[in-house]
Formats: sequence, C-alpha cells, structure tokens
Amino acid sequence: MTQLVVRRLLIDLAAPIPARWNGGDAFRSAFFNALSMSFPVGEQYFIDSVKAGLKILPDAARAKHEQEVRGFIGQEATHRRIHSLFNAHLEQLGFPNIIERRALRRLEKNAHLDVRLHLAATAATEHFTAILANWMLRHPHALQGSEDRLKTMWLWHSAEESEHRCTAYDIYQAAGGDYPRRIKVFRYITMVFMTDVLYQTMRNLWHDKALFKLSSWRSGWGFLFGKAGIISANRQAWRDYLAKDFHPGQHDASLSQQWLADNAGQFAVVG
Repeated sequence: MTQLVVRRLLIDLAAPIPARWNGGDAFRSAFFNALSMSFPVGEQYFIDSVKAGLKILPDAARAKHEQEVRGFIGQEATHRRIHSLFNAHLEQLGFPNIIERRALRRLEKNAHLDVRLHLAATAATEHFTAILANWMLRHPHALQGSEDRLKTMWLWHSAEESEHRCTAYDIYQAAGGDYPRRIKVFRYITMVFMTDVLYQTMRNLWHDKALFKLSSWRSGWGFLFGKAGIISANRQAWRDYLAKDFHPGQHDASLSQQWLADNAGQFAVVG
C-alpha cells in the first residue's frame, strides 16, 4: 500500500498564458495544451472508476486500500482543478476543446459497462501518464523556456502521477480483473489516447496558424521521434505493461520522489 499525500500547489494561475507558452515553440505548446484539455474529464473519470472499484471489494481488501484511494482521489481532484484553471486561459485564446467533447461522448456511451472495464481503462491510462511523467522528469528540455510557474505545474503533476501509478492497477487486481481483459483494454486505450491527443494537437496548431509551418513539424518530429523523443524513449516502458506479471511498481519512481523533496516549498500538504 502506498501512502499518498494531497498537496496544494502554491502557484498563481490567474495571470494570462500565451498560446506558445512552452518556450515559444508552437508544437510543444500545442501538444501540452492537448494533454491539459483532456485532464479535467479524465481525472474525474479516474476518480469515479476507482471509487466504484473500491466499493465492490471484499471488506478486508477495501480496508487495505481505502486510505490509498482517498489520497489518490485527493491528488486527482487537485490535478483536475489546476488544469481547469489552465484550460480557462486556452478557452479565452479561442482554442476548441475537441478532446474533452470526444471523451464525454465516449464515457456516456460506455457508462453501463462492468466496473472492471472502467478500472482496466483507468489503469491503462494511468500507465501512459506515469511513463509520460517519468519522461518529463528525465528530460527538462520538454519545458525549456517556459515560465517557472508553468514548469512547476507540469512537473508537480508529473511527480504525483508517478507517485500514484499503482493505485488503479491494484484496485483492478483486487476486484478480480484478469490479464486478457487488461491487455485488450490497454490496446484500445493506446489507440484512443494517441489518436485523441495527436488530433487535438493538430487542431491547436491550426488555431495557432502553425499547422503548415515547417518549424512546427521539425520540432514535433524531434519531440516525438528523436533519440530522446517521447515516443522513441518510451517504447519499452509501454511494452512492459503487456507482460503477464507486470506491476507499475516495477518502474522506478525515484525522480518523482526527488522532485517532491527538492520542491517542497512549491506546495502545501493538505490534511
């Protein structure tokens, strides 16, 4: 069981955010904006899935996981709030949030499905966010040239995603989730996650009048497929999930722990 701490981030998100806030780079800004646009509805879905999963556990298992789930919910609710504030600036800049609308339609269509499927989808998405988080903590160039408050926001989120990477997976296992369903849902989530994020990124570039600029795609190619690119560098971490004996705890979280220790002045512990 993991002891999860809920933290209140001590940054000011009231000041406006430029469209190309990420070091003036159109692609990097568009990509991270796409991620942020997906977070409020996604974080709420994770909360709802894990809460529902906890309810169906036997009493002993529920007691074992209850405290960790409370911490998970607190962290995800804080992420949802912070990214809602960030997204409000994007809305003022005129960016259309297509990814959120697509996700809401999908959730409405699938709401009736077995809670284990929702847990499997949450565990799969949490795997994506955890490996993305660890990549960001390893590659500070991803936010090079950004304001300190925005670097702090993204790296704090990354550190907590890495910290609670096991929670949804453990609830899925405790609820009787099996390997075939975990892998089937993981492949589906891979397709949906990548398609939605890349589509929203392109819509963001279009709105920013940067979609057909060579500089945007030169930056995008290196960011995604370069030697240290977000896709190139994470292929093995993605494949790890396919192993029958995989557990998220097998992935190292030391960078998350180090960042939280080094930046304790950037947040206040809640509760």
